[in-house]
Formats: sequence, structure tokens, C-alpha cells
Amino acid sequence: MTISAEEAARMPLVSDKQIEDRVADLIGRAIKRKWWIFFLDENGVQLPMIVPVEGAPLVPDEAATQHSIEGLHAIMEETGAAEVILVSERPTGSTVTLPDRVWASSMAQAARDRGIRVRAQLISHRTGVRWLAPDDYEGYRAAP
Repeated sequence: MTISAEEAARMPLVSDKQIEDRVADLIGRAIKRKWWIFFLDENGVQLPMIVPVEGAPLVPDEAATQHSIEGLHAIMEETGAAEVILVSERPTGSTVTLPDRVWASSMAQAARDRGIRVRAQLISHRTGVRWLAPDDYEGYRAAP
């Protein structure tokens, strides 16, 4: 089911299932390696901007993570976003890989340090969308 921007603006994302369905509707199955960032307002309503990010390293180092978080913070300040959803698109299987874990953990920690609320992290893979729970990635770190 694909929804319009107008419909999205009226439907807060209050459950994990709603977030997963929205990502599946808007990103779907992976085609190429890329990151997507969704922005939500204070009521959990998706803002009308999704940012694609290409060219990120397969595994982040601290500099790549900090650069990503600072850019994310600037966009949130500009748009008034209260929280974000991070989606890693990569055209492989649904199994969570070491690079997935390192990126998710690094972004979660850097976001916490910067005061950014990450509502969810997901993977768009070749057969669909997969939720990343903190247990999937906590404790993994980027290289210095």
C-alpha cells in the first residue's frame, strides 16, 4: 500500500509496525547501498522530507559517524524535527551483518551524545524491510 504525502502528514507513527510498514511503502526492497533518513515531528508525524545519503563507507569510523550526526542535527534544527528514523538500504539478505551492527550502534551512540532521538533503525534488504532492535547492535563500535 503506497500512501500520499497528505496521508502521511495526518497519520502519526505510533507503533513499530506502523514504522516498518511506512518504510516498506516508501523505500521497499533494496536496489543499491544507501541510507535514508525520515524525520518526525513531536507528535510522531512524518515530515514531508526524506533524505537519501549515498557514498557512506561500508563500516564507519568515528569521523564518518560524527559527520553524519552533525549533518542530521543541522537538518533537524532547520526542519524542527523531534526524532528520526534511520534506514540502511543494501541489496543483500535480511541477516544483520557486522557492518549493519557497527553503523547502527555508532549512530545510536552518537545520536544519544548529541541529544538526537532516534525512533527506529531498519534495514531495507533485497526481499523487504527488517527492524533493528537495540539488542541487534548495542556494544559494536566504529574504528577510531
